[in-house]
Amino acid sequence: MRTEVTVDIYNQCYCAAKELIEISKLKKGNVIIVGCSTSEVCSSKIGTASNMDVAKLIFDGINLAVQEKGLYLAVQCCEHLNRAIVVEHEAVSCDGVNVVPQVKAGGALAATAYQSFKNPVIVESILADAGIDIGDTLIGMHLKQVAVPVRLSIKRIGDANLVCARTRPKFIGGERAVYNQDLL
Repeated sequence: MRTEVTVDIYNQCYCAAKELIEISKLKKGNVIIVGCSTSEVCSSKIGTASNMDVAKLIFDGINLAVQEKGLYLAVQCCEHLNRAIVVEHEAVSCDGVNVVPQVKAGGALAATAYQSFKNPVIVESILADAGIDIGDTLIGMHLKQVAVPVRLSIKRIGDANLVCARTRPKFIGGERAVYNQDLL
């Protein structure tokens, strides 16, 4: 892979994560879920050309932005592991399941996260505060209600679509209800 392409992917991921964190007003301890198809990033159909080198660039870029703010990164596995989650054990209050993500069973980014985290655990689900979906991997099942689309200045990572979301508390009440503007 050309050097300028690798720098671009790393920078795109770092900048996208940083922008999402700012727009979402995330606080220390919040969780960002990331789903990623490295195949899509590299111009191939999802699940056909997983790439550990690209996964490492993506992981490093996003993880740096997450760590700078004291957040937790959660990485979604592919459908072959039922979209389970790789996360640092301290981020969750439950026991994990027994599986080790691989490039072709979990995905390159999940395998990279598992290898990179200090104390990784795999959980079946999580309720994240914000999300990054690189390559249409369908992260919505792991977001808290209510998910709100976030439009970033970056629209693609490599050749993959980039879709992001933040969450907000549910509105309750009717026409007389007053809402905390800081939570919108």
